[in-house]
Amino acid sequence: MTVESTAARKNTRGGGKRTTAKKASPAKAKAAAPAPAEAEQDQLVQLLTPEGKRVEHPEYAIDLSDGELRGLYRDMVLTRRFDAEATTLQRQGELGLWASLLGQEAAQIGSGRALRDDDYVFPTYREHGVAWCRGVDPTNLLGMFRGVNNGGWDPNSNNFHLYTIVIGSQALHATGYAMGVQKDGADSAVIAYFGDGASSQGDVAESFTFSAVYNAPVVFFCQNNQWAISEPTEKQTRVPLYQRARGYGFPGVRVDGNDVLACLAVTRAALERARAGEGPTLVEAFTYRMGAHTTSDDPTRYRADEEREAWEAKDPILRLRTYLETEGIADQAYLDSVEEESETLGKRVREVVRTMPDPDTMAIFENVYADGHALVDEERAQFAAYQASFADAEEN
Repeated sequence: MTVESTAARKNTRGGGKRTTAKKASPAKAKAAAPAPAEAEQDQLVQLLTPEGKRVEHPEYAIDLSDGELRGLYRDMVLTRRFDAEATTLQRQGELGLWASLLGQEAAQIGSGRALRDDDYVFPTYREHGVAWCRGVDPTNLLGMFRGVNNGGWDPNSNNFHLYTIVIGSQALHATGYAMGVQKDGADSAVIAYFGDGASSQGDVAESFTFSAVYNAPVVFFCQNNQWAISEPTEKQTRVPLYQRARGYGFPGVRVDGNDVLACLAVTRAALERARAGEGPTLVEAFTYRMGAHTTSDDPTRYRADEEREAWEAKDPILRLRTYLETEGIADQAYLDSVEEESETLGKRVREVVRTMPDPDTMAIFENVYADGHALVDEERAQFAAYQASFADAEEN
């Protein structure tokens, strides 16, 4: 169910002055109708309840070994620890900015572990958990946010594209890449990640159109964390996001984004469908952004503490841990070892970031054109002279 905005709750609570409401015109009344999220709650795919109880779903069965279940827990714990360390580093002035994934670990780890090595990923700037699943060193994610590189890793090494800051544009990149995969005759799939805010972008709509018409092997994975910075989802759409796929002619499914098992099962099914030549799927992972949009944001200005507290009870790591302990799949020794490993990771991240070398100031002029360019050569010379002027001033 879509969480009410703070303003909506204030309007429905008692205690204020009672006023006589004006009768709205039919047109205005229709425009003010809320999105029917409540009626769609029963469409939510869930395999693990917030209380850590395992349940079945008629369309999405999954059978994992004890080792795989423990691995999912480890993935989420380590990803959260890395994310927390990055946030701390930004607060200490070591990073320029950071976009936290706190609360979205299940959506990212579940979908990330559904991928095959030959599948290709197009992320936004928040898919730190997916990057972990693709084998990208966490410290490589931080170079761009420290300002020492323009990416930090080779996309082709892990089939994980560089982070995309422009909202929604990666959906077009993913669609084009998927169309190429299709023409190559490969049976791999492509996945594009974006948020609920990006779903309102024209790039995403165009991606839906092209992928449907060309039956491209792509999965659109929308992490609906319910806040596009300070704008709630209910002010962006009249229908649940997954239903938008219908208008383009391909299926959409809403999954409990805090349930790592459900996210794994649903994404795996969507990827298999794409590989089988059945076209795109829109997966809406219904989750919640527990922290700020980025470290430059203050969520206390636009949402209530009660809202966050309600979602803390649905914590993705806690629910899986409860299940593992209840079923005897993980003992205290294993849980302690994961915690110890997470502290080691945090320490390594801190040390690596603080010792990152400054970039070559002239590197910005490299690789602009394949064969060089007169204007770039001129700009390089001007910048070199500008840099040299500081050295001359010091000598004098």
